[in-house]
Amino acid sequence: MKFLVAYDGTSESKSALHLAAEHAKIFGAGIVVLSSSEGGRGEKLKKITEITNDLDQVAADMKAAGVPCEIDQTARGLSPGEDAVRFAAENQFDLIYVGIRKKSKTMKLFLGSTAQYIILKAGCPVVTVK
Repeated sequence: MKFLVAYDGTSESKSALHLAAEHAKIFGAGIVVLSSSEGGRGEKLKKITEITNDLDQVAADMKAAGVPCEIDQTARGLSPGEDAVRFAAENQFDLIYVGIRKKSKTMKLFLGSTAQYIILKAGCPVVTVK
């Protein structure tokens, strides 16, 4: 089994990662942690460095916990939700884990909802964690 964790460093995505790690131990599954950015000129070096450092820590934590884990950081010109769904399909994941948080209708209108996109468009089951 292969689990994908859509990860952005928020407490919600960390909760999703924690649950995925627990399930991976139970089911003997491997985890891929995906951090997706749209890329382009809008990306700041400082933010990319922070994400990279956070992902390095995630990899170390998973190794210490004995959970097989790979890290993938992408910038393919897609929104994070689109990228996660496409990545999951390309790599035939069995399950996607994503953290969710409450957003106002206005925030959803302007910012969209990565989790909502993944839930509606993924070709495999999605576990949401609050």
